Amino acid sequence: MEDSQVTVVEARKPLPPLTVVAAALRAITEHLAHALANPQAAAPEWSEFHWRTARAVAAMHGISGALAWELLWRGPEGWVEFLSQQREHIARRHVRISELLATVGERFQRQGVPVQLLKGAALHLEGLYRQGERPMADLDLLTLPQHGVRAGEILETLGLRESHRTFKHRVFEARVPTRAHKFGEHAENDMKVELHERICEALPYHLTDISQQVFSPEAAPGLNAYPCRSALMAHLLLHAAGGMAYRTLRLMQLHDISLVARRMAASDWQQLLEWRPWWAWPPLMLTERYYGAAAPEPVAAAVRALCPAILRRSCARQLLSDVSLSRLWVEAFPGIEWARSPREAVMFIAHRIAWSAHVLSDRKHALATDPGLAYGDWGGPSQGRRILRALRARTPRPWPLHNVRAALAEPH
Repeated sequence: MEDSQVTVVEARKPLPPLTVVAAALRAITEHLAHALANPQAAAPEWSEFHWRTARAVAAMHGISGALAWELLWRGPEGWVEFLSQQREHIARRHVRISELLATVGERFQRQGVPVQLLKGAALHLEGLYRQGERPMADLDLLTLPQHGVRAGEILETLGLRESHRTFKHRVFEARVPTRAHKFGEHAENDMKVELHERICEALPYHLTDISQQVFSPEAAPGLNAYPCRSALMAHLLLHAAGGMAYRTLRLMQLHDISLVARRMAASDWQQLLEWRPWWAWPPLMLTERYYGAAAPEPVAAAVRALCPAILRRSCARQLLSDVSLSRLWVEAFPGIEWARSPREAVMFIAHRIAWSAHVLSDRKHALATDPGLAYGDWGGPSQGRRILRALRARTPRPWPLHNVRAALAEPH
């Protein structure tokens, strides 16, 4: 999701009751997920509101470009035009990302600093996507901690500045932002680089770190690929696990996993199992739910056996719309099912109620930059009050609501 100045989108038509919005987000997400995984010839019979909401779902899940390539049906003219324009913007942005990547590679090589491509850029390097098919909101890079300071200095020589930090990465943005920030993908949105010194996710409180498996021990100065396909798959699965836990999963992440799984050899799966990825079964299971078997049956059984029993039972009931950006309702303790002990569950609850200074800093940055938080009073009440409200009554999440409003405000 792109960062942006906080702006309020005025909907072209009034928003239906939130229960209607929630039901539409759920139904449309499931329909598009199956349509992308197993294209069918017949278009759905949706109202104008549903077709508009479908734009919001496609944008949130990063699948507009893929739908433009894969759908066998057209839908109304506005929908067709939206997908076509999104594919064009993704293709144009890909050119900009490629130019930035070439410059980054040259600078890092000249300075003798190894850096590794991650996620979208690496998937494009593997030839898994056509230009205009998979969006890249930013460029993800991994470097070793001992090179972190120097890597940041190199990025600053490219006209970027460090805007903020999270527990996973440092974010570098243009010193003078243009702030295009149109709905969905837009070629002129500011370029960002997320510089990682480790690959980890909070599941749900303690960090699961796979940096040693992901970074190549033989990395040379300049740009490097993942050391093996199992390292790429491990990163995709862990990233998707983090998305599931915090209800921010995107369909494009499952699409990535499905495409990489088709290229995995038996030795790749065996290497993944040697790392004992207890967190891999939920995203692998969810990918299988839409795309068919992602891993050979013996591998799937072994991965499932590594997954804690409570988590297995919980994720067995989950659909994409339950654990993704399409989920409208706030949860007091999202991802608590990922806790591996009662003690960890208690620590997670305490962490959710009383935020750390680091989380408060992230929240402050989000309030200043994220247009999705311009609605309601997300930034006003304390965390404790928000949790109590979520426990008493259904409360909408700002980001999906923002995307639905933006889709309704589109001119055509």
